Amino acid sequence: MKPINSSSIQLKKIWISFGLAFFLIVGIYGQNLKRTDSLKLKINLGMVQEKDQLKTLQLLIETYHDPDYKIKYSDKLIKVASRMDSIDYLFIGYLFKGDALQSKGNYKLALENYNLAAQIATNGNNKSNLAMTYSSIGTLYASLANNKNTLDYYKKSLALFKVIPDSVNYAFTLQKIGDHYIKNKKPDSALVFLIESGQIFRTLENDKGIGNNFGLIGMVYAQKGKPEFAENYIQKATEILTLNNDYQGLATYLLCMGSIYLEKGDFEAADNFSRKGLNLATTYGLKEQISHAYLQLSDIQKANGNPDEALVLYKNHVTYKDSLHNHETIQQMADTRSEFEIAMKQREIDGLNNQKANQKIMVIAIVIALFLMSLLAIGLFHRFRFIQKTNLIIEKEMNRSDHLLYNILPLETAQELKECGKVKAKKFESVTVLFTDFKEFTLHSEHLSPEKLVASVNFYFSKFDEIIGKYGLEKIKTIGDSYMCAGGLPFPCHNHPVKIVLAAFEIVEFMEEVKLSKKHDFAHFDIRIGVNTGPVVAGVVGSKKFAYDIWGDAVNIASRMETNCESGKINVSENTYEKINENFDCEYRGEIQAKNKGRLKMYYAHTIKNKNIITNQFSVKENEQKHVLF
Repeated sequence: MKPINSSSIQLKKIWISFGLAFFLIVGIYGQNLKRTDSLKLKINLGMVQEKDQLKTLQLLIETYHDPDYKIKYSDKLIKVASRMDSIDYLFIGYLFKGDALQSKGNYKLALENYNLAAQIATNGNNKSNLAMTYSSIGTLYASLANNKNTLDYYKKSLALFKVIPDSVNYAFTLQKIGDHYIKNKKPDSALVFLIESGQIFRTLENDKGIGNNFGLIGMVYAQKGKPEFAENYIQKATEILTLNNDYQGLATYLLCMGSIYLEKGDFEAADNFSRKGLNLATTYGLKEQISHAYLQLSDIQKANGNPDEALVLYKNHVTYKDSLHNHETIQQMADTRSEFEIAMKQREIDGLNNQKANQKIMVIAIVIALFLMSLLAIGLFHRFRFIQKTNLIIEKEMNRSDHLLYNILPLETAQELKECGKVKAKKFESVTVLFTDFKEFTLHSEHLSPEKLVASVNFYFSKFDEIIGKYGLEKIKTIGDSYMCAGGLPFPCHNHPVKIVLAAFEIVEFMEEVKLSKKHDFAHFDIRIGVNTGPVVAGVVGSKKFAYDIWGDAVNIASRMETNCESGKINVSENTYEKINENFDCEYRGEIQAKNKGRLKMYYAHTIKNKNIITNQFSVKENEQKHVLF
C-alpha cells in the first residue's frame, strides 16, 4: 500500500464518524427487526383483525429493507386489498412491489407493476399517486441509462407535484434529476437541481431529504475535483442518513468516499471505504451498489499493483452487472435466495427448542440494546443540534429576503405580496409625479469611461434617494439618466405637491453645489425637472423581476413638463401650480400642445414664499413611520 496522502487527523475524524454510523445502523436495524418480527408473527398467526390488516401490511413493507420480504408482503397487501375492494391500498401494493423488484434489478416485472399502479391512479383521478408512479418509473429508466425516458417521466412527475402541490415529493424528484446528471458526468447541471431541492428540504426540515442532498452534493464536488468539499458533505450525509435508515444512500456515499481516496492515491483508505459500502449493499441486496463496489475495488487493486485480485473482483462486477439486465438469471438467484432463507428459518425454529441458549441470547440482546440505545440518544442529540442550526440559517435567509423585498417595494405593497402572492392595482385620485433628466447626457457619456459614467449616475441618484426619503416620497424607478418619484402613495396625504416641489428645490441645489465643488471627481450635468399632479393607477408588474410602477395621464404630463423644461429649472403643470402657488413664487411661461389633452399651461417654481412650510406641514416622525427599511 502507498502511504496516506491526506491529513491523518482529518482521516481519523472521518473514520470515527463512519464508525459511529455503523454502530447506529446495527442498533436501529435490531430495533426495527424486533418490531417487524412482532408484526410479522401477528399477521402469520391471524392475530390481526381484518380491518387492520391493510395498515399492518403496509407498515411491514415500509419497515423491511430486504426486497424479497417487501415483495412477499406487497403480494399479500395486493391480495387483501383486492378482497376488501380498497383502491388506495391496491395502488400502494403495486407501487411497493415495483420498487422492490427494481432494487433487485428485475426491471421488466417492476415496470409491469408500475403500469398497474399508474392505471389505478389514472382511473381514480389521483394526481398525487400518478406523480409518485411517474417518479419511480423515471428512476427505473435511469438505472437502464435510458436518458430520454428518464427525463420525460421525471418532468411529468414534477409538473403534477407542482400542481397538487406536494413540496416534499417535488423536492425528491428534483433530487433524482440531480442524481441522474451525476451518473451522466454533468456535475454543473446536477448542482442546479440539488441546490433547489436542498432549499425545500431545509425549509420543511426533512432529514432524509437533507441527508441525501448533502451526499449528492458531495458526489458533485468529487466529480469536479474538489475532494475536501466532497468529504465534508458526504460525512454530513452519513450522520443524518444513519438516523433515517437510508442504507442505499449510505452504501452509495461510502463508495463515493472510496472513489475520492482512490483519486488521492490513498489505496488503503479507498479499499476500506469501498469494502464497507460493499458489505452494506450486500446486507440489503442492493445489486447496483454491489456491482459498483466490485468494479471500484478492482480498480483499486489494479492501481495498487495486484492484477490477479483485480481480475477476480472485476469478474464479480461483470456477474452482478449482467444480472441487473438478465431477468432469467435474477429469477434463478431469487429462487436460490428463498431456499436459503427457508433453511435459515428452520434453524431458528430448531434453536428455539434449546431453552438455555435462548436465555443466553436474551441476556446478550438486552445488554446490546441498552448500549445501542445510549448511542442512539447521542445521535438524536446531535440531530437536535443540527435542526437548531438549520432553523437559525432559515430564519436568517427569510429576514434577508424580507429586507430585499422591502427595499424594492413599498411596505404596504410588499406585505400584500407576501400574504396574497399578488398585488391588486389601486387607483389614487391625487398624486404628484416628479421626473428628472440630465441635459445632453448622451453627449457627455460618449466622452466618459463606462466605470466613471456609472459611478457618476449612482452618485447623483443615491443623493436623490436620500432627499425623497427625507420628504416621505416614493421612488418609482430609474430609466437611464431619468429619475422618477411620486408623492401621495402608497399612503395618501394632503400636502404631497408641496413635498415634491421642496424635494425638487433640494435636488437643483445639490446639482449646483456639485458643479461648484472641487471635492468630487464625478461628471457634471445640468438637470431638468418636471412636476404634475393628478390621478394615477399603481401596481406591481412582472413575475420574476417584479417592479412597482404607476400609470395614467398624470405621469405622461409630468414627463412632458420635464421635456419642456430649461436646465436648472423646475417646470410644474397648472394642476400642481394651483396647489402650491400660496407657498412658492411661480412664473407663468406659456403653453404646450399635448396629444389628446389639448394645450397645457406651464409654470416655473422659483423661490419659497412661506419658509414655515418646511417644518409645519409635515414631520420627520411621519416619514419614519412610513419608510421603515427592515
